[in-house]
Amino acid sequence: MSEESGGGKIWGGRFTEETDAFVKAFTASVEFDRRLARHDIEGSIAHARMLARTGILSEAERDAIVDGLEAIGGEIEQGEFPWSVELEDVHMNIEARLTARIGDAGKKLHTGRSRNDQVATDIRMFLRDAIDAILGELRRLQRGLLEQAEREADTIMPGFTHLQVAQPVTFGHHMMAWFEMLERDAGRLIDCRRRANVMPLGAAALAGTSYPIDRHYTAELLGFDRPAENSLDAVSDRDFAIEFTAASAILLMHLSRFSEELIVWSSAQFGFIELPDRFCTGSSIMPQKKNPDVPELVRGKSGRVFGHLIGLLTLMKAQPLAYNKDNQEDKEPLFDTVDTVHHCLRAFADMVPAILPRRDRMLAAARSGFSTATDLADYLVRKGLPFRDAHEVVGRAVRLGVETGRDLAELTLDELRDFSPLIDEEVYQVLTLEGSVAARDHVGGTAPGQVRAAVSRARRRLEEAG
Repeated sequence: MSEESGGGKIWGGRFTEETDAFVKAFTASVEFDRRLARHDIEGSIAHARMLARTGILSEAERDAIVDGLEAIGGEIEQGEFPWSVELEDVHMNIEARLTARIGDAGKKLHTGRSRNDQVATDIRMFLRDAIDAILGELRRLQRGLLEQAEREADTIMPGFTHLQVAQPVTFGHHMMAWFEMLERDAGRLIDCRRRANVMPLGAAALAGTSYPIDRHYTAELLGFDRPAENSLDAVSDRDFAIEFTAASAILLMHLSRFSEELIVWSSAQFGFIELPDRFCTGSSIMPQKKNPDVPELVRGKSGRVFGHLIGLLTLMKAQPLAYNKDNQEDKEPLFDTVDTVHHCLRAFADMVPAILPRRDRMLAAARSGFSTATDLADYLVRKGLPFRDAHEVVGRAVRLGVETGRDLAELTLDELRDFSPLIDEEVYQVLTLEGSVAARDHVGGTAPGQVRAAVSRARRRLEEAG
């Protein structure tokens, strides 16, 4: 069957009329799936080598195909490849170009496979590489957080609940909280990569192929852990893409929360940090403005990724087995998720190590919200007072502080003893911010020594992760 039959389509033998011009454009995917070209060529080269190994192709045909595909890869890299919407997608464009270059041998490349297993393989290869690149930026951001945490292990700031001053912590301890969130994000991406690294190629359209192919050999050539066990599942599901987008949504949720804190902290009302000028912009009308554009944009882009997750779930929710044209809609949200996550992580990895904490403002804020009230309650409990009674005593002491505009550490001993005779001079040791922070001297606590120990453990984890 000539590839020119059926209006010039490679698949056109069944058809007797030309495809509607609008339908051609509407159903074509080459404008976006050309991004898979490198992976498509790698997959085709491995497929050709397998076909020759099993005797389906001759060595000469294999060599012609491999040489032709490598040359086409060069054309694509140099921007010289003649992409055509008429040929629908990246696969048909490359195959048609190959046949034009090497003749009938190019037509044999598609033996034992379908575009269904071909595209599923390409996407998994693309995603595998994308996850590796994203993990690289995520690890770089984590290292930046460790730099800040180690440098600011003694820097006292208020810790908040309900955005109200709660207890004093250190800026280094706060940075380590973000490190741990990102560590879980990394774990989710690593798990996702493992499940994505299963090869669909050889499943063909949906039922496998009657040719004597060697799927384990192809999987080995392409770096997959194994071939997919079931041909129907291999070509039809996109749960690996959904899983990646779900992991990305959680990651962007974390970056959005981090962004919110950076935005608040950099405001004049807080003044806890100074963001580098190169990550901010000014106002067209207000010359005093320094806008935290990078954190704001990252916060906004989280919604974009959340939307892609819902879109992919909706795309798959009603599809019967096996492949359906709906699945053409998986690529643009997946590609955009990859780009968005990578760019957000890159921006944060560049910005975070350069953030300048304003230690004086943080310390003053920690002193202004009765952040050592819990320490006073704990002090009374150690003196033998039941915690609920201690809570009541401290609450009345705080009320006096509010009424007189003084922190607990500024109340006199006589004033404090009016609330409980158990209080003596040593109470001032626990009412200082430094004493409060130092007292949390256990694994996971905010004591400076514990923060530095956590940084050391985290560095070892990163080294072991490679």
